Amino acid sequence: METITNHLPTAELQALDAAHHLHPFSHQGELAEKGARIITRATGVTLTDSEGCEILDAMAGLWCVNVGYGRDEIADVAARQIRELPYYNTFFQTSHVPVIALSAKLAELAPGDLNHVFYAGSGSEANDTNMRMVRVYWAQKGKPDKKIIISRNNAYHGSTMAGASLGGMTPMHEQGGLPIPDVHHIPQPNWYAEGGDTTPEEFGLQRAQELEKAILALGEDKVAAFIAEPVQGAGGVIIPPSTYWPEIQRICDKYEILLIADEVICGFGRTGNWFGSETMGIKPHIMSIAKGLSSGYAPIGGSIVCDEVAEVIAGCEFNHGYTYSGHPVAAAIALENLRILEEENIVDRVRNDTGPYLQKKWKALADHPLVADACIVGMMGAIALSPNKAERAPFDGDSGAVGLICREHCFANNLIMRHVGDRMIISPPLVITKDEIDTLIERATRALDLTLEQIKKQGLFK
Repeated sequence: METITNHLPTAELQALDAAHHLHPFSHQGELAEKGARIITRATGVTLTDSEGCEILDAMAGLWCVNVGYGRDEIADVAARQIRELPYYNTFFQTSHVPVIALSAKLAELAPGDLNHVFYAGSGSEANDTNMRMVRVYWAQKGKPDKKIIISRNNAYHGSTMAGASLGGMTPMHEQGGLPIPDVHHIPQPNWYAEGGDTTPEEFGLQRAQELEKAILALGEDKVAAFIAEPVQGAGGVIIPPSTYWPEIQRICDKYEILLIADEVICGFGRTGNWFGSETMGIKPHIMSIAKGLSSGYAPIGGSIVCDEVAEVIAGCEFNHGYTYSGHPVAAAIALENLRILEEENIVDRVRNDTGPYLQKKWKALADHPLVADACIVGMMGAIALSPNKAERAPFDGDSGAVGLICREHCFANNLIMRHVGDRMIISPPLVITKDEIDTLIERATRALDLTLEQIKKQGLFK
């Protein structure tokens, strides 16, 4: 284990962090008492903390470091762009070379006629843009009352007022007066937790048809769009049954409802195709993008928009934008990231080589006594923990307590694996090797063994 000497001792860093840094999605008091983990550097799929521990990052940061850490090529591009043009805005009839080149590249990569990009600084901002854009679209078409956007329970679409409203996370809605008006939620396609005795195929159809019921109840003349992740990420890697998306597509087509695919997690190779929409066989009018667009090396997001919507929006002045829309450094970094994904055939490798290898190893975890279900698509997977596999039963006590125990054992075994309730989820960098996949599975299995041992002692496994 390497000793790192180029920073303050860990305890001092933790004290400074607790004194001045407010963390996202954290209980600040509890974190201050425990002390934050301090990450000092990273390369490939491995993080190094202030104590010199090397940690396998099976979450790719926050689902985003697709090409892995420590890419000198991206650092070189960023430095060159900072020297040449560190910033200029894209307001006031102005553009610049990096944003033009990136827009053309995204139009080339995106499926169908998704040929236009409106830039933001994050996925949250992109979904704010989408909410405004679809309403302007319908107003321009003489239907200003079409304002309602339908989303799903347990969806995640960001943390801004609009993004968190579009999302269906109850803890977020309990704070800050959310959701804002004209957002409607329908049930999620989570067969494991909510499917009961139905088959996944029956359940998928039932849940898709909730969209049609909502459109008819709210009024077709009031509904502007439906937004959904091809695979729910932060909700627990919920992969919908095979019947779900074809029926959703049919309903959107029938009622002329705009379909927004939130590709912030699924995009740029995560599911084994460039976009999750391709994996699920859907044709969105708008795709939200971020995360893997730059592999997290710079904040950038956006909305890729189809020809018809772009043409309508072009008919007016769209009074919307951000200081950093199409930031030249972020755009240059994103372009280099896309070059790496293409030239190293990373997406193909996920689809045909390392993805299937991880899938086989991951699904074998279902043999563990604690695991009731193991699902995976591309390089995003989940295992559901249960005291009774046959009945898909929850644990006694608070939901997520066992998942938290498992997460702590993962951390103690130098593995970043996240818990969502009592589901353990992964989303490793797409460059992970087969040897590193073996290490991931070994450490995950060790964490499961330790979790089972602990909860048996606590009387939670029965």
